Amino acid sequence: MNTETPVLTTATQAVDRSPQSVDHAAMLDRLDATVEAVGACLASPPPISHDANESVAPAEVELSVVMPCLNEADTLATCILKAQQAMAEHGIRGEIVIADNGSTDGSPQIAASLGARVVHVAEKGYGNALRGGIQASRGKCVLMGDADDSYDFLELPKFLDQLRAGHALAQGCRLPSGGGRVMPGAMPPSHRWLGNPMFSWLVRRMFKAPIHDVYCGLRGFTRELYDQLELRSTGMEFATEMIIKSSLFGVDIAEVPTTLHPDGRKAHAPHLRTVRDGWRTLRFFLMYSPRWLFLAPGVGMFLLGLIGYALALPGTKILGASLDAHTLLIASLAMLLGSQAVQFAVFAKTFAISEGLIPEDARMRRFRRLMTLERGLALGVAASAIGSGLILAAVNQWRSAGFGPLNYATTMRWVIPGVTLAALGCQAMLSSFFLSILRMARK
Repeated sequence: MNTETPVLTTATQAVDRSPQSVDHAAMLDRLDATVEAVGACLASPPPISHDANESVAPAEVELSVVMPCLNEADTLATCILKAQQAMAEHGIRGEIVIADNGSTDGSPQIAASLGARVVHVAEKGYGNALRGGIQASRGKCVLMGDADDSYDFLELPKFLDQLRAGHALAQGCRLPSGGGRVMPGAMPPSHRWLGNPMFSWLVRRMFKAPIHDVYCGLRGFTRELYDQLELRSTGMEFATEMIIKSSLFGVDIAEVPTTLHPDGRKAHAPHLRTVRDGWRTLRFFLMYSPRWLFLAPGVGMFLLGLIGYALALPGTKILGASLDAHTLLIASLAMLLGSQAVQFAVFAKTFAISEGLIPEDARMRRFRRLMTLERGLALGVAASAIGSGLILAAVNQWRSAGFGPLNYATTMRWVIPGVTLAALGCQAMLSSFFLSILRMARK
């Protein structure tokens, strides 16, 4: 076992100066300064948990620390050395995997010189980098965290303790509401006081996730859980998808208070974009929740349409305004849109269940037993027949008037409901067939 100080050679020793490797001498000088600064801070670090060059059997690795990396030369060495120190001090048999996503500043060479295993991930994106690193990891447990030194990897034993205790996911929390701490200047005020608390509340409300910091990227989980979740996001939604799917499938989640520090990068600004990332989070929430995206708005619009009919058919007056045929038209629009939204909710949830994105619940099982293809067709035929009857009644009135002018207000009270019912009936029949196609399970 090698107990010497981790390789703290300068970056110029670890990096080939040939034009094919790194072209800029100034960049190499900066890398030298970074590694030397780390060496000054950790002049006598404890021995790492295992030698970087030692062959470790997969069964012997308890924890894999995976860090996505894109031009993190300013802070990568610090993060690696902290993780190594934590594992050595607590006797953790582990490895450090750097998932490099195309760095051009010498980050892979810095990682390799410090004994970390570098995995090159060609597909761009935060999620792609993490997926590549996790897939290459060999530990029974995985801890993921950003390589910008905003997370203190000396805290990793707290996460591993939760996994050892039987929790499948140990989610970090930086916000005081979950026991965490945000150091001054570590998080923009709009993120700390508005965006993060709002989206964390939404994930608790929409998915019943027992967490207070949905954006915390420092988390631990078992490799078994990761393989079961089959995460699909390739970008920043990766971390959010893990929380949502874990909550939907009833995974045992523990929340671990942690501290967020100002990131130590100097060469470039943080990768986060407030408005873009906020929208991406919201749309991901909605796509994973047909209830809130389609069902709730659809039911609301349909009920408004029914209220409009109840008021307009008898010609009710409200504050001197007569509700007549025009009100019926608007009410019909609301009912048609509401009906379509409800059908989309059923389609989306059926597809998500068949693809393993969300689990099937008792309500969907009851709905599947109740709403068969034949019953859907019967309901659609009945609605279309009633609507057609109302339209024919209006045609008969026209015939009785010698196909001349009709009383507009009276005739529209027959035509508008008839057209609406006929349309709803046709939608029901077509939707029943489409739903039956979605229910065809793939073998």
